[in-house]
Amino acid sequence: MKNNLIKILAANPLMRVGDVTYNTEQITAVIDQCKDSGLIVFPELSLTGYTCADLFQSDLLLDQAQRSLVKIAVGTKDLKLTVVVGLPVRFDNCIYNCGAVISRGSIKAIVPKSYLPNYSEFYECRWFVSGKDLKGRSICIGEEEIPFGTDVLAEDPLTGAVLGVELCEDLWVPDKPSTHAALAGANIIANLSASDELTGKQEYRRELVKQQSGSCYCAYVYVSSGMYESSTDLVYSGHVILAQNGSVLGESIFPDHPYTEEVLIDLGCIMHDRRHQNTFGNSYAAEYRRVSVDMQTTGKNEMDISECAEMLKGYRYHISRNPFVPEDDSERDKRCRRILQIQAGGLVTRVRATGIQNLVIGISGGLDSTLALLVCAEARKLIPEIRIIAYTLPSQGNTTDLTYENANRLMDLLADESHEIPIREGVELHLSQLGHELTYQGEGDITYENAQARMRTYLLMDAANMKNALVVGTGDLSELALGWCTYNGDHMSMYAVNVSVPKTLVRFICRTYAGMCENAELKEVLEAICDTPITPELVPSRDGMIAQKTEEKIGKYDLNDFFLFYTLRYGFEPSRTAAYALRAYPELHHEEVIKAAKNFFRRFFSQQFKRSCLPDGPKVGSVSLSPRGDWRMPSDASSSLWLEDLK
Repeated sequence: MKNNLIKILAANPLMRVGDVTYNTEQITAVIDQCKDSGLIVFPELSLTGYTCADLFQSDLLLDQAQRSLVKIAVGTKDLKLTVVVGLPVRFDNCIYNCGAVISRGSIKAIVPKSYLPNYSEFYECRWFVSGKDLKGRSICIGEEEIPFGTDVLAEDPLTGAVLGVELCEDLWVPDKPSTHAALAGANIIANLSASDELTGKQEYRRELVKQQSGSCYCAYVYVSSGMYESSTDLVYSGHVILAQNGSVLGESIFPDHPYTEEVLIDLGCIMHDRRHQNTFGNSYAAEYRRVSVDMQTTGKNEMDISECAEMLKGYRYHISRNPFVPEDDSERDKRCRRILQIQAGGLVTRVRATGIQNLVIGISGGLDSTLALLVCAEARKLIPEIRIIAYTLPSQGNTTDLTYENANRLMDLLADESHEIPIREGVELHLSQLGHELTYQGEGDITYENAQARMRTYLLMDAANMKNALVVGTGDLSELALGWCTYNGDHMSMYAVNVSVPKTLVRFICRTYAGMCENAELKEVLEAICDTPITPELVPSRDGMIAQKTEEKIGKYDLNDFFLFYTLRYGFEPSRTAAYALRAYPELHHEEVIKAAKNFFRRFFSQQFKRSCLPDGPKVGSVSLSPRGDWRMPSDASSSLWLEDLK
């Protein structure tokens, strides 16, 4: 697989205000120590210090900064990285606050600051001039003509990394230079900053960086000056934020100096999002010049699955085991409540549109039907006229006492009407008419298994006709991805409320509801259901205990959901997804992950025909399999290329 991972470093070395020689030594030391990085970004005016004030008008300071810039550049000659440092630059009788891009032993570009703060504690217009309108210009440093202006991007043709530079205040204004740079193709933005610390400012900066990295679909490196700056009136915190596509990957504030914060960014994820969001185009590309730089990947340019997994492990690249489920408890609870709200909102809209206020739902005592019933109950809070008509449809010999009792308790607590229809007699009649044995014929007897699922749907549909009701579907996103649903059985309904909720999240939503409900008995039964093994109960039980456990047939849902997320959300090839899984699940062997991945992709491709005729249902997250929205795929597509990639 192609390696799209680049190590980015935000550096805050020890520095002295006005001591260019010392600052140059410290910057050079960081570069030497971190030469395996692809990009290193230093703070605003890092060669001189930000708080030099009227010293910026000294030719001595300006000359030394320029000489030191050349010295730093020469030191990168044999390195495959790009460095961005800050310094004051003279041009046409003006001084500009600039970021200089260095690579391959030379200065590749100098980008001036567009917006100069001149309010409250800031007086930049006293020394500097805005470079907002500087485009197409060049500046001579030494014997080199260097592109100078706000219209320059630095590109590594090998990795596809494209760097744009902005400085501090440029991020705080409505018309951000980084927005234009991103629309011209920049997928990494470096912000050299010197932001003093005030109460509440850290949180505001973080939100600015998160939002900009999200809206621009880019990696964003924000590096602010540290406590080495003058404290005459202000304190600088060395705040560092590294984000990608709206998520903060690394952050530090008030660190001990010298300090570096490093993260791996995945250019593959960034570029996938840009291709997917087709309103995001390179509409400004013609307005920008590009210079060639090196931004090496971390590790080899081409890697196999094991090499990628080891590299991710070595760099402590965090990958969530359950990417659909937030790791933070409060964030997870908030997410679960919001999803339940979206599901209920969709169902309420369908009820209002049809004028049908009766809801028929089959309750098995399992997770999916439990969540669907909770959605119905939440919808009833919005439309009190809704009546929930619940049915449990046990199959004698297959349905266990555990799930049967949980189903009945749940219906008693939440339904307006509860009914029980044993299905064994109907199923046996159906099987006998087909000429099939009336008993389970063992592994592979899908006729026996599916006859039960279709019988239940058949009865629910007829009950809905009799009750003037809508059948509420219970199947979830994971089952649809794997085809673990009976075609025209539990596959079908009149509105499928769980259709874009993955199995790993279904359990958390039910647990969250148990924690927020004020009914002790409801909480008890919800927790019991969450602790029950996932099963369709379509084969005979063993001594009254669950015999058919879904995850023994199709693999663990957490792994399947992991593959589903990275395949659909970021367009990962199977080998990359497997490598990420090995990092997220270090206790699993390589062979286990590959086997699980092959199983997922075989099922995912072969079961598309079930997804091509899905009933309506609400989208709740970034991944959906609706054939009318997020996922359109031919039902007869071959999985060969994807399976081959796993070799």
